[in-house]
Amino acid sequence: MNKQQLILLLKSSDNKTLEKIYLDNRDSFINFARKFNLSDNDIVDVYQDAIIVLQEKAIEGKLENLKCSISTYLFGIGKYMLFEKARKNNKTVSNFPLENEAYNYKKIADDFIDEEPNEFQVLLQKGFTSLGKKCKEVLTLFYYRGFTIDEIAKKLNYNNKNVVKSHKSRCIKKLKENINIKS
Repeated sequence: MNKQQLILLLKSSDNKTLEKIYLDNRDSFINFARKFNLSDNDIVDVYQDAIIVLQEKAIEGKLENLKCSISTYLFGIGKYMLFEKARKNNKTVSNFPLENEAYNYKKIADDFIDEEPNEFQVLLQKGFTSLGKKCKEVLTLFYYRGFTIDEIAKKLNYNNKNVVKSHKSRCIKKLKENINIKS
Protein backbone atom coordinates (compact mmCIF):
# COMPACT_ATOMS: atom_id res chain seq x y z
CA MET A 1 0.00 0.00 0.00
CA ASN A 2 1.47 3.37 -0.96
CA LYS A 3 1.59 6.53 1.13
CA GLN A 4 -1.40 8.19 -0.56
CA GLN A 5 -3.57 5.11 0.02
CA LEU A 6 -2.58 5.07 3.70
CA ILE A 7 -3.41 8.77 4.00
CA LEU A 8 -6.84 8.25 2.42
CA LEU A 9 -7.58 5.39 4.80
CA LEU A 10 -6.41 7.46 7.78
CA LYS A 11 -8.59 10.34 6.59
CA SER A 12 -11.60 8.02 6.56
CA SER A 13 -10.77 6.94 10.17
CA ASP A 14 -9.92 3.38 9.14
CA ASN A 15 -8.95 1.73 12.44
CA LYS A 16 -7.03 -1.15 10.82
CA THR A 17 -4.77 1.29 8.98
CA LEU A 18 -4.17 3.30 12.13
CA GLU A 19 -3.39 0.09 14.02
CA LYS A 20 -0.97 -1.03 11.28
CA ILE A 21 0.88 2.30 11.36
CA TYR A 22 0.92 2.19 15.15
CA LEU A 23 2.37 -1.34 15.29
CA ASP A 24 4.80 -0.84 12.39
CA ASN A 25 6.44 2.17 14.03
CA ARG A 26 6.07 1.50 17.77
CA ASP A 27 9.29 -0.42 18.46
CA SER A 28 11.37 1.88 16.27
CA PHE A 29 9.96 4.94 18.01
CA ILE A 30 10.63 3.49 21.46
CA ASN A 31 14.24 2.69 20.52
CA PHE A 32 14.68 6.17 19.03
CA ALA A 33 13.09 7.83 22.08
CA ARG A 34 15.33 6.19 24.67
CA LYS A 35 17.99 8.86 24.11
CA PHE A 36 15.61 11.35 25.76
CA ASN A 37 16.13 9.69 29.17
CA LEU A 38 12.42 9.21 29.79
CA SER A 39 10.65 6.22 31.27
CA ASP A 40 9.16 3.68 28.88
CA ASN A 41 5.70 4.72 30.10
CA ASP A 42 6.38 8.36 29.18
CA ILE A 43 7.74 7.29 25.79
CA VAL A 44 4.65 5.19 25.03
CA ASP A 45 2.40 8.08 26.13
CA VAL A 46 4.21 10.45 23.77
CA TYR A 47 4.01 7.90 20.95
CA GLN A 48 0.27 7.57 21.42
CA ASP A 49 -0.10 11.36 21.43
CA ALA A 50 1.89 11.56 18.18
CA ILE A 51 -0.39 8.91 16.64
CA ILE A 52 -3.40 11.02 17.64
CA VAL A 53 -1.88 14.11 15.96
CA LEU A 54 -1.23 12.02 12.83
CA GLN A 55 -4.86 10.86 12.78
CA GLU A 56 -6.17 14.40 13.36
CA LYS A 57 -4.05 15.83 10.55
CA ALA A 58 -5.26 13.11 8.19
CA ILE A 59 -8.92 13.71 9.06
CA GLU A 60 -8.43 17.47 8.61
CA GLY A 61 -7.11 16.74 5.11
CA LYS A 62 -3.69 18.22 5.85
CA LEU A 63 -1.57 15.23 4.79
CA GLU A 64 -2.32 15.29 1.06
CA ASN A 65 0.89 17.22 0.32
CA LEU A 66 3.09 15.29 2.74
CA LYS A 67 6.62 15.32 1.31
CA CYS A 68 8.11 12.73 3.66
CA SER A 69 7.03 9.23 4.67
CA ILE A 70 4.28 8.78 7.24
CA SER A 71 6.89 7.28 9.59
CA THR A 72 9.17 10.31 9.25
CA TYR A 73 6.23 12.63 9.89
CA LEU A 74 5.22 10.62 12.96
CA PHE A 75 8.78 10.59 14.32
CA GLY A 76 9.15 14.32 13.69
CA ILE A 77 6.08 15.13 15.73
CA GLY A 78 7.06 12.66 18.42
CA LYS A 79 10.58 14.09 18.66
CA TYR A 80 9.31 17.51 19.70
CA MET A 81 6.83 15.97 22.13
CA LEU A 82 9.63 13.89 23.67
CA PHE A 83 11.82 16.93 24.11
CA GLU A 84 9.00 18.86 25.75
CA LYS A 85 8.28 15.93 28.09
CA ALA A 86 11.98 15.69 29.00
CA ARG A 87 12.12 19.43 29.58
CA LYS A 88 9.10 19.28 31.88
CA ASN A 89 10.79 16.46 33.81
CA ASN A 90 13.94 18.62 34.13
CA LYS A 91 15.99 16.25 32.03
CA THR A 92 18.43 17.50 29.45
CA VAL A 93 18.63 16.20 25.92
CA SER A 94 22.00 16.72 24.33
CA ASN A 95 22.32 18.26 20.89
CA PHE A 96 18.68 19.25 20.57
CA PRO A 97 18.69 22.33 18.35
CA LEU A 98 15.57 24.11 19.59
CA GLU A 99 16.25 23.88 23.28
CA ASN A 100 14.65 27.14 24.40
CA GLU A 101 11.65 27.40 22.08
CA ALA A 102 8.00 26.95 22.96
CA TYR A 103 6.31 24.21 20.96
CA ASN A 104 3.07 24.19 19.06
CA TYR A 105 2.82 20.60 17.84
CA LYS A 106 0.06 21.28 15.35
CA LYS A 107 2.18 24.05 13.76
CA ILE A 108 5.25 21.79 13.71
CA ALA A 109 3.13 19.07 12.11
CA ASP A 110 2.04 21.52 9.41
CA ASP A 111 5.67 22.48 8.75
CA PHE A 112 6.49 18.88 7.81
CA ILE A 113 3.85 18.82 5.10
CA ASP A 114 5.24 21.48 2.79
CA GLU A 115 8.91 20.94 3.55
CA GLU A 116 10.99 20.01 0.51
CA PRO A 117 14.23 18.11 1.02
CA ASN A 118 17.27 20.36 0.80
CA GLU A 119 20.15 19.72 -1.59
CA PHE A 120 22.13 17.69 0.94
CA GLN A 121 19.11 15.52 1.79
CA VAL A 122 18.58 14.76 -1.90
CA LEU A 123 22.25 13.82 -2.26
CA LEU A 124 22.03 11.68 0.85
CA GLN A 125 18.94 9.86 -0.47
CA LYS A 126 20.66 9.14 -3.78
CA GLY A 127 23.84 8.00 -2.08
CA PHE A 128 21.91 5.77 0.30
CA THR A 129 19.97 4.04 -2.50
CA SER A 130 23.24 3.08 -4.18
CA LEU A 131 24.48 1.23 -1.07
CA GLY A 132 24.25 -2.53 -0.79
CA LYS A 133 21.45 -4.25 1.10
CA LYS A 134 23.50 -4.98 4.24
CA CYS A 135 24.79 -1.40 4.47
CA LYS A 136 21.28 -0.01 4.13
CA GLU A 137 20.08 -2.39 6.80
CA VAL A 138 22.84 -1.55 9.31
CA LEU A 139 22.59 2.22 8.79
CA THR A 140 18.78 2.18 8.94
CA LEU A 141 18.79 0.19 12.17
CA PHE A 142 21.37 2.46 13.76
CA TYR A 143 20.37 5.93 12.59
CA TYR A 144 16.67 5.65 11.80
CA ARG A 145 15.42 3.00 14.19
CA GLY A 146 17.78 3.87 17.05
CA PHE A 147 19.22 0.40 17.64
CA THR A 148 22.45 0.06 19.61
CA ILE A 149 25.46 -1.74 18.13
CA ASP A 150 24.71 -4.74 20.40
CA GLU A 151 21.07 -4.84 19.27
CA ILE A 152 22.13 -4.74 15.62
CA ALA A 153 24.61 -7.58 16.18
CA LYS A 154 21.86 -9.69 17.70
CA LYS A 155 19.21 -8.82 15.10
CA LEU A 156 21.48 -9.42 12.10
CA ASN A 157 23.25 -12.44 13.63
CA TYR A 158 26.73 -10.92 13.64
CA ASN A 159 29.39 -12.67 15.73
CA ASN A 160 30.05 -9.64 17.92
CA LYS A 161 29.63 -5.90 18.15
CA ASN A 162 33.08 -5.18 16.70
CA VAL A 163 31.97 -6.70 13.40
CA VAL A 164 28.96 -4.37 13.41
CA LYS A 165 31.14 -1.34 14.23
CA SER A 166 33.52 -2.19 11.41
CA HIS A 167 30.70 -2.80 8.94
CA LYS A 168 28.95 0.44 9.93
CA SER A 169 32.19 2.37 9.50
CA ARG A 170 32.73 0.94 6.00
CA CYS A 171 29.13 1.73 5.07
CA ILE A 172 29.46 5.34 6.18
CA LYS A 173 32.72 5.64 4.24
CA LYS A 174 30.99 4.24 1.15
CA LEU A 175 28.04 6.61 1.63
CA LYS A 176 30.40 9.58 1.88
CA GLU A 177 32.12 8.45 -1.32
CA ASN A 178 28.74 8.13 -3.04
CA ILE A 179 27.87 11.73 -2.22
CA ASN A 180 31.44 13.05 -2.50
CA ILE A 181 31.94 14.22 1.09
CA LYS A 182 35.52 14.55 2.17
CA SER A 183 36.09 13.53 5.78
